[in-house]
Amino acid sequence: MTVLRNIEAKIESLFEGVFGRAFRTNVQPVELARKLVKEMEDHRVISVSRLYVPNEYTIYLSPADREQFDSYEESLLVELQDYLAENARREKYVLLSPPKVLMETDEDLDVGEFGIATRMAQGGPQLASAGEPAPEVAPGATMVYKPKVPVTEAVSAEELGLEREVATLTFNGRKHELDKRRVVIGRSKDSDIQVADQNVSRRHAEVRQEGAAHWVVDLDSTNGTEVNGRRLKRAKLRPGDTITVGSTELVFGRETGG
Repeated sequence: MTVLRNIEAKIESLFEGVFGRAFRTNVQPVELARKLVKEMEDHRVISVSRLYVPNEYTIYLSPADREQFDSYEESLLVELQDYLAENARREKYVLLSPPKVLMETDEDLDVGEFGIATRMAQGGPQLASAGEPAPEVAPGATMVYKPKVPVTEAVSAEELGLEREVATLTFNGRKHELDKRRVVIGRSKDSDIQVADQNVSRRHAEVRQEGAAHWVVDLDSTNGTEVNGRRLKRAKLRPGDTITVGSTELVFGRETGG
């Protein structure tokens, strides 16, 4: 099974923010993400020429674990949905609709235990080709995960068997790691990536991380921003894409590292 790699920002947001402060002894968000991907892989359905996977996932938690999510449950569910969507994209799986993650309380579960139930819910097959039959939509059994040992502190990506992936911009022979969710490109010395080009505005464009994807957004620059030769206000980036600001080219990339 190919492990989902695009988790650098997820780890930062979960462990450096409120999630990292709250989950020291109970169910951890990264463990939920890992098991959700496992359930996606385990419930693949082979159709005529495609691999379908469930698009709805329900997480069952003990009352004590669920209580910890009270103030940010919605944000965590969005993170987990993005996580599943990225895995499906990488593995070329077909979803009947964008993945949906729900959360429920189960009085029979102890602290640190959680269950996951999956199903394929009809919602308009976004990725299936016309005329190809959709698979059966019966729900799957609920899998219950119990911790082998008590969890007392946040774990690293390496300890969970996950790989770290970073996004980069390369220009003039130099590679710049995108270590923030918003990176400004411009002529100003205050820009995150300063470009010494008179045709570039002081704040020319911005590369933004949205979920698991990166986008380039023109900041109302004088000469505009191009992606692969096309002038655009906003564009989703893929490895190898060339961003042109003024007469300067920057190449977007992704790298896996430790």
